[in-house]
Amino acid sequence: MQVSQFIQQNWMEWMFAIITFILGCLYRDVRKRLKEEQKKSTAIAEGVQSLLRESIVQNYNKYQERGYCPIYAKESIKRVYEAYHNLDGNDVATKLYETLLGMPEKPEEKEDTHEKENWNRDYCKDSSAGVCISKPGIGNQGT
Repeated sequence: MQVSQFIQQNWMEWMFAIITFILGCLYRDVRKRLKEEQKKSTAIAEGVQSLLRESIVQNYNKYQERGYCPIYAKESIKRVYEAYHNLDGNDVATKLYETLLGMPEKPEEKEDTHEKENWNRDYCKDSSAGVCISKPGIGNQGT
């Protein structure tokens, strides 16, 4: 009798304790999963940021060699930089980005238009076939 009276008098407390225990376990599990997802999300964001920075650097090297950056490339670079900046990227790539945007959009016209023709005449064995020897320090140049 005493056990049944005890259960009847304290069933609310026991129910509350059981529910609290179950909710505590669920909260701990959800919190653990959330931390794991945040860690993965951070790693993904850092990886994407690195890829975007690499793209900016590659474009910089490419167009710096050419001496100009076409308008379509500038638009693409703007989008890449915006995404990079939104991922809190803001280091050397910012300087490269600004340099790229300041570059001319078309190649500069050279005054000496006969430079390549003179090179071909001096270094090509058979200009009709486009076979040229290498100038020291320069790769093969076809006509």
